[in-house]
Amino acid sequence: MASNLDTLVTVFGGSGFLGRNVVRALCRRDYRVRVAVRRPELAGYLQPSGKVGQVHTVQANVRYPASIEAALRDSQIVINLVGILAEGGAQSFDAVQAKGAETIAKAAAAAGAQLIHVSAIGADAESPSRYARAKAAGEAAVLAAVPSATIFRPSVMFGPEDQFTNRFAALARMSPVLPLIGGDTKMQPVYVGDVATAVADAVDGKAKAGATYELGGPEVLTMREIIEAILAIADRKPMLMPLPFGRARFKANFLQFAPGALKLTPDQVTLLARDNVVSDAAKAAGLTLEGLGIAPDSLEAIAPQYLWRFRAAGQFQRKSA
Repeated sequence: MASNLDTLVTVFGGSGFLGRNVVRALCRRDYRVRVAVRRPELAGYLQPSGKVGQVHTVQANVRYPASIEAALRDSQIVINLVGILAEGGAQSFDAVQAKGAETIAKAAAAAGAQLIHVSAIGADAESPSRYARAKAAGEAAVLAAVPSATIFRPSVMFGPEDQFTNRFAALARMSPVLPLIGGDTKMQPVYVGDVATAVADAVDGKAKAGATYELGGPEVLTMREIIEAILAIADRKPMLMPLPFGRARFKANFLQFAPGALKLTPDQVTLLARDNVVSDAAKAAGLTLEGLGIAPDSLEAIAPQYLWRFRAAGQFQRKSA
């Protein structure tokens, strides 16, 4: 009987937040994994994800088709996780998430490989957000090149190495006041491990070909509720100051150049103006985590496992007076 070790899976963007979780999930299922990244010398931490020789890193850049073709050579399955949250230099939304996705899809089609593409809830060709428009363009290009491709659209993802829950917890440690942008905007935060499981299930052949899945957690929460949950877990009590979208965009014109957790771009503010939840259509069609047989983990179940480090008392919480 054939073993999964006979199957080579190439993961583009495998060193990122979602990527490292996908690599671990694939290794647990005994697939051979080739991780294609811009800087393979910085991705050595992926090696312990699997057995000796199971994970191999190679250089590839979605802006250079020849490197993509070389990276996926002899692969039976290709996974595209490449994406950026903010533009910088040649790394624009269009270059990475639209044209880059097209390049990978065309190379996968030429190689006869199965393709799994990760996009995002909110991908919309008519969106005022450049990020969302580029995600939609990437999806269209993928399906044009590989109609049988499986697309996953996760909501905002959380987990130990995220730039979401950790960001707000870090800001709360630094400041007694936190600006609240889009406090009433609804989101469906999804655990990165659940998204990785969905991707691995697709590699196993459990997902529908040519379908677009929307992946969200078990709860729909407002942005205010999410931040309040993060602060409760981190045992921090800054004042939340609602910031209108107009003022937020003005501030983002300057904060887009800030480092680390302080960074905020105008396009991110635009994204915060729209709900980010699983659609009724996806639920009805069974194109969700639950439809794949995955029971999603909640923010409150997972976040305490890593946000405790932001507490003043470490892993212990202060007792109420």
